[in-house]
Amino acid sequence: MVTPERLSAEIRVRGEPPFARDASVPSLDVDTAIVLLGAGVTAVTHPLLYVKLLIQVGHEPLPPVVGTTMFGRRVLYLPGFFSYAHHIVKVDGKRGLFRGLSPRIMSSTISTMVRGRVRQATPADEQVSGREEVKISFRRVLRETSHEMMVQCLSRVATHPFHVISVRCMAQFVGREDKYRGVFSCIVKIFQEEGPAGFFVGVVPHVLGEIIFLWCCNLLAHFINTYAVDDNFSQAPAVRSYTKFLMGIGVSVLTYPFMLVADLMAVNNCGLAAGLPPNSPIFQSWLHCWSYLSQQGQLFRGSSFFFRRVPVTAVSVE
Repeated sequence: MVTPERLSAEIRVRGEPPFARDASVPSLDVDTAIVLLGAGVTAVTHPLLYVKLLIQVGHEPLPPVVGTTMFGRRVLYLPGFFSYAHHIVKVDGKRGLFRGLSPRIMSSTISTMVRGRVRQATPADEQVSGREEVKISFRRVLRETSHEMMVQCLSRVATHPFHVISVRCMAQFVGREDKYRGVFSCIVKIFQEEGPAGFFVGVVPHVLGEIIFLWCCNLLAHFINTYAVDDNFSQAPAVRSYTKFLMGIGVSVLTYPFMLVADLMAVNNCGLAAGLPPNSPIFQSWLHCWSYLSQQGQLFRGSSFFFRRVPVTAVSVE
């Protein structure tokens, strides 16, 4: 799944944001606009990520429905986003759809500020255009990707504590708990119960997923733009402008298991019902979690929340 954070990271790999920075506009105003835009996108997409997290932790509050595909195959249709959203509103009200939003907005704001400061402190590369831009050297691609990787790692480490808080706030819905209430009270509670390490549970798979995403996305886009798109094709510039975006969608699907493992580790054995038996086994490490999900065939659980179905033969139906 392509998250707002990953899309913004992919846009910044090659330089400035899609709109040009006007020298006559104060830098503070532009940065503020970017922060507000990011906060708005985060707020709008939060219900989607909330439902995704509930599916990730295996919470199925509604029974599946037996149906058939267009080819006559019997399947179980699991509750999708709208069913989940309706259930959340029924239990918690409309405000319940935005449980855990505050730490996510803080995470988005800090990430934007970190990227902006690092970008300002980095000398800009000499700008080229036309064929020279398309035939950019492989060495430069490696250098730009390495720089973005370091920025991404720094940003992820700085914002991961808020990610943990947000995930735990949302996961409380599973057991109808109220353990984590407010960002600052959550910080105090995690520090008292788990120490500093509690803020970084699941950070390793999250960072690894981001690194793999960046390298695969940038290298694939470079090779496609350089060797697969013909310069004589009239729409070549337009095709090249969308290559990295499309590669980001495809690569994000392949790196989704890292995000899933990171989210599960954030709630694992933290005192919430979502991270304790019988809802979830207690994992000793993120590798243990990955191995368990792999054995269960659940490494992509939660990657789709609109058309969820499983063959009837895979489960017992009364």
